[in-house]
Formats: sequence, C-alpha cells, structure tokens
Amino acid sequence: MQRRRFLGLTTAGVAAVTTAPGLTACGGGSGSDGDVTLKVVAADYGDSTGNSSQKYWDRLTRAFETKNSGIKVDVTVYGWTDVDRRVAEMVKSGQAPDIAQIGAYADYAAQGKLYRADELLAIPTQAGFISSIAHAGEVRRVQYGVPFVASARLLFYNKKLFDRAGISSAPTSWNELKEAAVQLKADGVKIPYGLPLGPEECQAETMMWMLSGGGGYADPNGSYTIDSTENIETFEWLRDELVGAGLTGPGSPARTNRQDTFDAFTRGEVGMLNGHPTLMQQASGHGISYGTAPLPGRKGRSSSTMGVADWLMAFKHNGHRKEIGKFLDFVYTEKNVLDFVREYDLLPVTTAVERTMLGDSEYKRLWRFLDELESAEFYPADKTSWAEVSKLIKEKIGSTVAKGGDPTSVLGQIQREADAMENAGA
Repeated sequence: MQRRRFLGLTTAGVAAVTTAPGLTACGGGSGSDGDVTLKVVAADYGDSTGNSSQKYWDRLTRAFETKNSGIKVDVTVYGWTDVDRRVAEMVKSGQAPDIAQIGAYADYAAQGKLYRADELLAIPTQAGFISSIAHAGEVRRVQYGVPFVASARLLFYNKKLFDRAGISSAPTSWNELKEAAVQLKADGVKIPYGLPLGPEECQAETMMWMLSGGGGYADPNGSYTIDSTENIETFEWLRDELVGAGLTGPGSPARTNRQDTFDAFTRGEVGMLNGHPTLMQQASGHGISYGTAPLPGRKGRSSSTMGVADWLMAFKHNGHRKEIGKFLDFVYTEKNVLDFVREYDLLPVTTAVERTMLGDSEYKRLWRFLDELESAEFYPADKTSWAEVSKLIKEKIGSTVAKGGDPTSVLGQIQREADAMENAGA
C-alpha cells in the first residue's frame, strides 16, 4: 500500500456542483451584466439539514462576492453517496462544473480536463499546504488535486455499553474485538460491531480492515494488491468470526451505509465501529459517552491507520481560470479553513491552521487523530483507475461477508478488472 506521511496532520468527503446548462469554453457562465458565475459542486459533511455543509458554502460565497464584484458563485451540495456520480454525469454530458470537491481527481487529470494547481493558486496559497498532502494530489509529479480537508480513522466505542458488559478497555487485536463483541451481544447490545459495507463509503471500511490485516489496496510500487492472501484472509475472518457469528447486528453489512452506522451509534445501539473525527461531534451532540483507540490488528494494534484527503479540482470546460483562482485563494484563507474544520471536527490541510490547532487546547480532542496521521496510509487516488476501482468495490465488496460469500472470487474479480483498467490507461 502506498504510504503518505502527513507530518502530523489528517481526511474523509465534501462539495457539490449545480447542473449547469451547456456552456462553451469561452465566457461560459457569464450573465448579460458581464458577471461570471462559477458553478461549484461540494459534498456534505453534515448529518442533518441543521448542519449541512450548504450553510458553510453560502456564508463563504456571500463574503467572497462582497469582496469580488463581477464574480458570482453557485454551490450545490450533495451527499457522499451521490456526489462522485453527479460530477461524473455532468462531465460526461458536457456540463462540467468549474470546481468539484470529490474523492478522486486523477482520471479527470489524465483526460486533460483539469487545470494544474499552479495555473490557479497564488504562490502563498500553494506554498501553504502541508507538503505531504499536496504531493498526494499529483499525477506524474504535477499537482491537479487541491486538498480540501483530511481525517484519520480510529476505533470508537460506547463507554456506557462497555461498562455494562464488563469490558474494561478497548480491544487491541481481532480476537479481543470479537471477545468484546460477544460480551456486548450477551448484554443485549443491538449492534456489537458496526460494519458498514454499503455503497456510501465501503471503500474506506474495506481499506481499514485490509490495513489491520497486513494488506492494502496497493504495494509500495503502486501495483494493486486487492486479491492478496492477507486481504482474502481478512474478509474470510469478517465473514466467519463477526458477521457469521451474528456480531454485526440484524442488518446486512452490504446494505448498511456509514451514516446509518454513525446514526445508530448516536442512538446508543452500537458498541464499536471505525470512525472519523466528525463522529465525535455527532456522538457528543446526542449525549453518548465514547472513547477512541487505535485500530485493532490481526495480532495486536494495527501498524497503520487510514488517512483520507478530500480534493478540490478545477475543470477547464468553462474557461474561468482567473475567477476560479481568485475563489480558491479565498477558500484557503486561514479563517475559512479553520471555520470548516472546526464545524465538522476535521483536520486541516494548511500548515498555518495545523499550527493553530496544535497550539490550542480547544482542539485537544483532535490531537490523537493528528498523531495517527504520522503512520496513515491513503487511497491510491493518484492512479487514474482509482475512481472506477472504487465503484467496483462499492458494488461487490459487501457480498464477501454474506453467508456463503467467496472473498477469493470477489477480490480476484476486482483485481482483474483493476489491472485491466490500469493497463488500458497506461
């Protein structure tokens, strides 16, 4: 698995774009008064209408428009289940947004559809990113993906349910995790371990389990290793020891999305699950006393956790390079970055905001996540095939843990298709 070091910083998903009318490359989106309208698509980090990311973008765009007459910004926010597909449909129909904030950029870069970061950003803005994260946005050493936010993943557990079941500490190995799940089930906990392998973000849960089993999506050279022995054994263990033992609750993991599991955790129905920093806010808001711990591994604490970076990218389609650059420079001012990460308990991608958070005890709850990023590994987002491979995982991975599921066959099929896409792209 390709390793990216964050130098003390962290990901997970956000912005969405409106479906713009068919626009030409020259002056597209300009109104009769000469204004340019930038179309932006963003992903939603909220879990309700009350904390939808749309509110953040509305405030930010109003402030930007006040300072930049002649540029309007129209932001549409979609849930993570839909945002990548929506952008792909817009691009395919010739209605690409000016800016998209989604999970993968490399395929669009390879098609020549994106501006380079150095074509858009002022030098101080580009120099202000944490270097390891910025490098993760490169294709063949050229940066196209502009990091927006980051996060790392930890094991969350419900302290009240643990105490009631007589569990004194968080598990550090798979065997301990199963033992804790058995105790939770015996005490009447509805979902001892939450395993979301539904389409919302199962590629993340998949990667966390692969890493904890000593595997991953790719090797250090960047070649896919999806059907490795380690990965196959990981999903056989999940199938037999957790799902088959009735320790993941009454629903099918293949139809359970991440937010479904998070919501159940905030209702006090889940004993343990893997989560990102936003879950802290959601749990606290519902009065859940929780703890966090490193991910359990096959024989002990997992040697690495998963880091996620969400990306902004700018499409050439409408020809608004100058206006896009102005808007992105505004997005990455310290105040605006801090406002967003504070709203959703996420991790910043700029050194200035990282220093602010590490130096302020108000953000102490996030320090553990920042520390975990020292050994975090990330999606192979620089591979042009990753967006399509991620879709395959969303479609197929849940079947591996069902009764009679065949991890060898499913992971082998994904591997063959991933290799074919890589070879075609090369």
